[in-house]
Amino acid sequence: MLKKHYTNIKMNKPTKIIFIAFISLVFLFFKTVVASEKIKIGLLVPMTGKNKDLGQSIIKAVSLAVKDIDSDLIEIIPKDTATKPNQTLRSAFELKEMGVKIVIGPIFYESITYLDEMKDLTFLSLTNKTLDLPKNVISAGINSTSQLNTIKKFLKKNNIQRTIFLTPIQDFEFEVKRGIKNSKIKIFKDYVYNTDPTKLTSQIEEITNYKIRKQNLEDEIYRIKKSNEINKEKKIKRLEKRYSLGGLNFDAVVIADFDESLKSVATSLLYTDVSPKNKYFITLNQWFDLSLLDETDIQPIYYPSINKNNFNNYKNKFYKEFNEYPSHLTLLSYDLVGLVYYLSLKTNLSNLNKLFKKKNSFKGKIGIFDIKNNKINHRLNFYKIEDKKIIEIF
Repeated sequence: MLKKHYTNIKMNKPTKIIFIAFISLVFLFFKTVVASEKIKIGLLVPMTGKNKDLGQSIIKAVSLAVKDIDSDLIEIIPKDTATKPNQTLRSAFELKEMGVKIVIGPIFYESITYLDEMKDLTFLSLTNKTLDLPKNVISAGINSTSQLNTIKKFLKKNNIQRTIFLTPIQDFEFEVKRGIKNSKIKIFKDYVYNTDPTKLTSQIEEITNYKIRKQNLEDEIYRIKKSNEINKEKKIKRLEKRYSLGGLNFDAVVIADFDESLKSVATSLLYTDVSPKNKYFITLNQWFDLSLLDETDIQPIYYPSINKNNFNNYKNKFYKEFNEYPSHLTLLSYDLVGLVYYLSLKTNLSNLNKLFKKKNSFKGKIGIFDIKNNKINHRLNFYKIEDKKIIEIF
């Protein structure tokens, strides 16, 4: 009824002009009031201690983001965590006393321990861990769900049906399991392994049934030697070039590991006659680890990651501004400033935490963030390293 009533109101021309002028004045007044409210963003980073260099780099990245946004409304207030839970809590309390509602940081999972005591603050931590987080802490890192959603997309595109998972017995083991559950990725078999080099090879042998396949080869060579088959010498020579005989019961292997441990697992797979030339070797986000370019034996190797072109452009911009190259974590903090600014235009800062419960999307340098139920997931790209080159798949 109200809608109909207002629709049927007729205005003469002078009335319309007065009405439009009134609306314009109201808009200008509202804009002035809003513009007077500063967007205070707390920043919790290590400014002392062993990680202070990383903290300083993140402060620079945040200042670069503010410069690029070019708004006088943003006020960044950095505080020290010293990578210690107690110091983090003290600094968070100081931010609260200064009227801060939203905080970028802390960086490390161990720093969030007591932050559930600061219920009026929302923390956008750079950690990629999602288990056992306080309700007011949101993981903004590249979490396992984001990565496995992307791997799932690749498997589907290539009709890969049988995928095994190899996960190390490490502190992120259960994060990977949560990602498997959340992404609903299909797994043929799931294995955990000990990263101890003295145990690793025997574990991979067992997973790939290497001893059985090796025995199959020896038995086949013996059988042909005892047979009357034509050209048996050629057949034997061909078999003697192999290391095993018999098919593997998987098409792809996801190695949930990093750095030298990842290389050790991949090398153990090669030792057990599993080659990336006929089985897909896939891993988690490697942040474009250039050392993998030289590992030609384990190529091609596939992984999800952020948009490489955007990352390179950001690194060049950072270097131009500060004469040094940034770490990947600084890109997260850069994007989070833009995210907070974007969301603050949609609501009052005191209600900002509610926006993280609703479904929202935001495009940053990393790519697209999907926000829902106090979680941030990233839509990632997918790459392979082959012939010492990083190649984008999608």
